[in-house]
Amino acid sequence: MNWLRGAEFKVGLLVVVVGSLIAIMSMSVSDDPSFMGRSKKAWFVLPNAGGLVKNSAVRSAGIPVGVIKNISLQDGMARIDITVKSDVQLTTSAAIEIKSQGILGDAHVEVYPGSPTDPPLEDNAQILNIKSGGSLDNLMASVSEVTTSLKEVAKNLQEATSEDGTRKHVLGRIVKNIEVLTGDLAQMTSENKDKIGDIVNDVHEVTASLREVMNDKSDTGLKKTWERLSNSMKNLEDITAKVNNGEGAIGKLVSDEQTSENVTSTIEGISDLLGAANRIQTAFDFKGEYLAEPAAVKSYIGVQIQPGLDRYYYIGVIDDPVGVVEKTRTQIAGTGGGSPADYTETKTFENKIKFTVLFAKNFWDLTLKGGLIENSGGLGIDYYFFRRKLKFSMEAFDFGNFKLKTGVSYTMYRGIYLTAGYNVAPEESQMRGGYLGAGLFLTNDDIKLLLTKAPF
Repeated sequence: MNWLRGAEFKVGLLVVVVGSLIAIMSMSVSDDPSFMGRSKKAWFVLPNAGGLVKNSAVRSAGIPVGVIKNISLQDGMARIDITVKSDVQLTTSAAIEIKSQGILGDAHVEVYPGSPTDPPLEDNAQILNIKSGGSLDNLMASVSEVTTSLKEVAKNLQEATSEDGTRKHVLGRIVKNIEVLTGDLAQMTSENKDKIGDIVNDVHEVTASLREVMNDKSDTGLKKTWERLSNSMKNLEDITAKVNNGEGAIGKLVSDEQTSENVTSTIEGISDLLGAANRIQTAFDFKGEYLAEPAAVKSYIGVQIQPGLDRYYYIGVIDDPVGVVEKTRTQIAGTGGGSPADYTETKTFENKIKFTVLFAKNFWDLTLKGGLIENSGGLGIDYYFFRRKLKFSMEAFDFGNFKLKTGVSYTMYRGIYLTAGYNVAPEESQMRGGYLGAGLFLTNDDIKLLLTKAPF
């Protein structure tokens, strides 16, 4: 059909494919768990829903786990309907708290799943436990209480310092006692004038001695020490003047706004980089498979980089024992110098290094992946069973010869797993057949544990 080869058909097909990919990616990045995958519903009532917005995030331990689906009025109270991911195990003791991002930040719903020993909460059931969180209204109420207390203090202070109310309060009694104390001091000084004169004479002698020390001309004298201290202060003033004038590296850092902004941006960039590195999960995969045909071992070494729960990147190196196949043919000449009648064929397998680079997208227990598989384009699918201990895998690649690999793997203990499956390659009989193998999958936590337990 010629219309299939037409430019209009190809352009239209490209538009449909790109539009579909954009729609799928838009739904996959949505915070609403009901878009992609299973979800559960719940609702609760509040006396005041101020600050809450429909379709805003619902969090658990600070992590987005759902959205607010609807806000409505019910019996004079605000009814809040929420949708959360199915892996959030809500129980009958689940609780709700309204929190704010900072003092003036937007409010959001914080979900506490409850005790895991309690019965699970039914779908679309009411959450009865509502915790009172901090908000701007509560802060203003506290400020009002503090203002009232200050008014009481001012009133008490006024009564205590008045002539008629000095003995009614503790503060008034303190003021009265100070008045008595000053009177006693005045009487004491009048009765001991001669002794006070002696004290003044002693102080005069002490100041005379200090004057002698100040006039000492030796290098260890106080005057020389004072001169050195003065010179040091002058040098310090010169340094601070240069800094204020923007001279030198420190001066530019303090006075030049552009330099200060550059340093601040650099520090923030380093902080963001370190924070992102802490959030990225990295794992190493080591695996070996024994191939029934040609009775050899196929080795894998891979690195899995997971920046988020919904996706990861995989880079692997494969040592394939049937990567290169050499064939030799030996002819046997016929008797009497005739044409060759028979021949023998010998196959020699040689190892070949292959590479796999994949991008994978997680949808709950289902994972879709695509990219480069063993040096050729390909697609794959993984599905997990039994709390992700059993995994079924299927990979299709090298579509020119159409190679298909199916298998299952079972995690036994701390990343140690067994794998088995079958390779399908219609055009290459040496690549067909079953395989059996084992591997080791090490995560960040496993590597940290090994390093802390190492004897060195």
